[in-house]
Amino acid sequence: MTTLSVIVPCYNVSAYIADTVAGLVNNARDDFEFIFVEDRSTDDTFEALTALTRRLPNSAVVRHEENRGLASARNTGIDRADGRLITFLDGDDWLGRGHLAALVDVIDRLGVDFVRTDHVQVTGSQRTLQRAPEGRRDTPLDPRSSILPVGDSSMVDYPYAWAGVYDASLLDRGMLRFTDGLRTAEDRPWIWQLHRHAESYAVASLHQIFYRRGVASSLTQIGDVRQLDFVKAFDQVLAELADDPQADLLMPKAVRGYCVVIAHQLRDRQRFSRSVARELKALTGGALRRIPGAELERALAGLDDERRTIIRKAAA
Repeated sequence: MTTLSVIVPCYNVSAYIADTVAGLVNNARDDFEFIFVEDRSTDDTFEALTALTRRLPNSAVVRHEENRGLASARNTGIDRADGRLITFLDGDDWLGRGHLAALVDVIDRLGVDFVRTDHVQVTGSQRTLQRAPEGRRDTPLDPRSSILPVGDSSMVDYPYAWAGVYDASLLDRGMLRFTDGLRTAEDRPWIWQLHRHAESYAVASLHQIFYRRGVASSLTQIGDVRQLDFVKAFDQVLAELADDPQADLLMPKAVRGYCVVIAHQLRDRQRFSRSVARELKALTGGALRRIPGAELERALAGLDDERRTIIRKAAA
């Protein structure tokens, strides 16, 4: 029986994939499988994967016929997975020795639906520990209890799918899959669904995930139209939350998170072409005007003056 399926979406990561595979080789076990989803890269990622995975037991490389984006690549891996547990790793990141075994140990020991972990952010030669924003560690928790508060960072603001491990039975309960077609912010609806619908989770102080920042091929570094999918992602969060029995309590948190991302994108709009910047302005203005005024003002109350000014100008 396969204990753990590791899903690794890859797109234009030929410069980094050797480190990724090497980390997985150091984590391999007979009951672990490794599913690489090659999303039709324009570099030699596929050829590198084909060669490198020969030394990784229980590994497979699945290649899309056309580029479909991160959400769909993860879903392809989920559809191929046989493990009773699932975890993710991006193709330009890597794991320290023993990390996967530690993930399995903690979720089995605590008997929860999913576990989230800390991670190490790598920017050039600098490494910084990023702690998951939940102080209660190594104990089963109600996922809803970690959504709030509104004004401070919480677990729905820490959406990284690769920072954790998930019981595959969540799939039968309508969770774990990503919204096909989302090319950025695909993890926002995903993390909200987990925290609203799963029964239990825990946070573990594991520090063996190494997350590269500032990678040139990363979508966060590329100012093109794909970045605008964050509007679809947050619109999905708000639409699904509207039917939640605690909508009045939770909606300000979701609206605030949406406003924070909108303000960030508008503040850095110079990285987009003029046509994309115009579309960004139109999409975000429309999104803000769809939010009832009282809800918007409540969300803005905890933001700094610069972001409040940006949001109010965009919503006018």
